[in-house]
Amino acid sequence: MSQTIGYITIVVQDYDEAIAFYRDALGFEVVEDTELGDGKRWVLVAPQNSAGTALLLAKASSPEQADRIGDQTGGRVFLFLHTSDFWNDYRGMQERGVQFTEEPRQEKYGVVAVFKDLYGNRWDLLELTA
Repeated sequence: MSQTIGYITIVVQDYDEAIAFYRDALGFEVVEDTELGDGKRWVLVAPQNSAGTALLLAKASSPEQADRIGDQTGGRVFLFLHTSDFWNDYRGMQERGVQFTEEPRQEKYGVVAVFKDLYGNRWDLLELTA
């Protein structure tokens, strides 16, 4: 038996502004953008050339969901973006306006820096030690 995590939902305010951030600031590709009717869309984004988990961008449809935008994990790091070239990605993301909340640091497990997405969810940019 084999299992994988296929998608992780991120609650967003607006599909198009979320797509623009993930595509333009983080360099992700839009895997799918399908109209579902009643203003809903099925939007998947993922890092370029990734064979792993994709993000499902889900527009908040209730006040309770809207309250979770930007703080889906109570202030903890939510997602971990692994890279094979930390410094290239770090500099590129900075140039494209991504807000890092700390300077990069070397840990036993690799080089890491925390950044925020357009809504404030915290991410680690991480190059693991071989």
